[in-house]
Amino acid sequence: MGKRLFLMGFVVISLLCAGRLAQADSRSIDTASPQEVVDGMANKLVRGVANVGTGWLELPKQIYMTFKEEGVVKGMTVGPLKGIGMSLVRTVSGAGEAVTFFVAYPGFYEPYFDPAYVWQKE
Repeated sequence: MGKRLFLMGFVVISLLCAGRLAQADSRSIDTASPQEVVDGMANKLVRGVANVGTGWLELPKQIYMTFKEEGVVKGMTVGPLKGIGMSLVRTVSGAGEAVTFFVAYPGFYEPYFDPAYVWQKE
């Protein structure tokens, strides 16, 4: 079970990172000031830790959003499935950001996906 979860997380992060390759950021390590680099690292670390800790909030958020946009039946059936999936994605990507906070990827310390935090609007 642990190997499957790790493999699934690795695949999800790989896909998210591959999608971000198409978005080029004009800033880079070479053109940024030392302060911008440290700020980027700190923001990526904090974002990663926050997403690991709050990833579970995707479950009620997705139930609510599906209920609001698609009705009661889908909110009660599809919403929990979307919530479980997004909880895993947010938690695993948060762990990836926290572990690789010192790497200016994707972009210039940009989040793996939008919204960067669970409480932000999509």
